[in-house]
Amino acid sequence: GRHEVWSWKTASRESLCLMWQKVKVQLMLSMSFLTAVFWYCRRLYSFLAQLLKRWSNYLQRKLIRNLSVLPEVDLLGYSAREWKGETKQAKQMREAYEELFRSCHIKYLRQVKRDNYSVVRAVLFQIFSQGIPFPSWMKDRDILKLPEKLLYSQGCNWIQQYSFGPERYTGPNAFGKLRKCMEALKTNWAEISATRDHEERGNMCNTLFSDESKEYKLYEAVKFIMLYEVVEAYEQIKSREEPVHNLFSLLFARDSSSDPLSFMMNHLNSIGDSICLDQVELFLLGYLLEVKIRVYRLHRFNTEEFQVNHPDEYRREWNEISLLTEDDHYYHIPLFRT
Repeated sequence: GRHEVWSWKTASRESLCLMWQKVKVQLMLSMSFLTAVFWYCRRLYSFLAQLLKRWSNYLQRKLIRNLSVLPEVDLLGYSAREWKGETKQAKQMREAYEELFRSCHIKYLRQVKRDNYSVVRAVLFQIFSQGIPFPSWMKDRDILKLPEKLLYSQGCNWIQQYSFGPERYTGPNAFGKLRKCMEALKTNWAEISATRDHEERGNMCNTLFSDESKEYKLYEAVKFIMLYEVVEAYEQIKSREEPVHNLFSLLFARDSSSDPLSFMMNHLNSIGDSICLDQVELFLLGYLLEVKIRVYRLHRFNTEEFQVNHPDEYRREWNEISLLTEDDHYYHIPLFRT
C-alpha cells in the first residue's frame, strides 16, 4: 500500500512538473511576444511622433513662407537688424523707429509682403483682423452689380482693357473676372467681420492671406471699386449735379488721370504689377473704405510729413488703421502697446 501511495505521489509530482514546464514555456513565449510588441509599439510611437513633428514643422514653415502678413516682431529689434551701420540713412531710420517706440507707443510690427499690392494688403488685413464692417455706402448698394452697371448702364465698354495686376489680362472676359473678384471681397469681408472671437478671426485672416489666388481677387475688387467711384465722381463733375470730394479734383488734375479711362490705363492697371498706390490714391482708398489711415513715413522723420492721415478729412465714426513705411512704396503694420 505504501508503494502505491509513493507511486501516486511521484506520478502527481511528475505530472505537475511536466505541466509547469509546458506552462513555463508558454509564459516565456508570451512574455517574449509581449516584449516584442511593446518594443515595436514604442518604436512605432517614436517614429510617428517624429513624423508628426516633421510634418508640423513643414506645415508651419510653409504657412509662414506663404503668409503675406508675417507674425508680429519686436519693433526695435527689427530696426536694429534692418538698419545696421553708421550711414546717415541708417542712423535716421533707427532714430525714427526709436521715436515710434517712445512717443507713439508702437512696440511691434507685422511685416507685409514686399510687392506692388503692399499697401492694399496692409489696409485690408487690418480691416479684416479688426472686424471692421462694410462702409455705409456698401451696405446700401450691392457691389456685385457694379461691373454690370459700369459696363451696361454707363456704357464704359473700355473696362475690357482692365488688367488684373501681374496677370495682365484684357478682353471680353474682364467682366466675368471682375464679378468673381467682387464676390470674393463681399463673401470674405462679411464672413470675417461677423466673427466676434478675435483669435478665430485672426486665424481666418492668416488662412486667407496665405492664398495668393484668393487675396489677389480682394485687391482687384478694391481697385475696381476705386475705378467705379472715379467714374461716378467724373460724371457728377460733368453734369454739375452735386459737389464731389476735393480728392477727386486732385486726381483729375494730374495729366496722367484727367479722366476715368486714363486713370485706369496709367495707374490702376499697373497696381499690383509694376507700381504701388501713390498718395492721392491712398487718400481715395481711405475715403472709399471709410477708414482713417494714419501713415508713419519714416523717411520723413523730423518733418511735418512724418505722420499723415489719408484722407485728411474724415468722419469721427470712421475706424482708424495705421501703416508704417520707409519709402512710400512698401508698407508694414505697426502694433500699439500701452
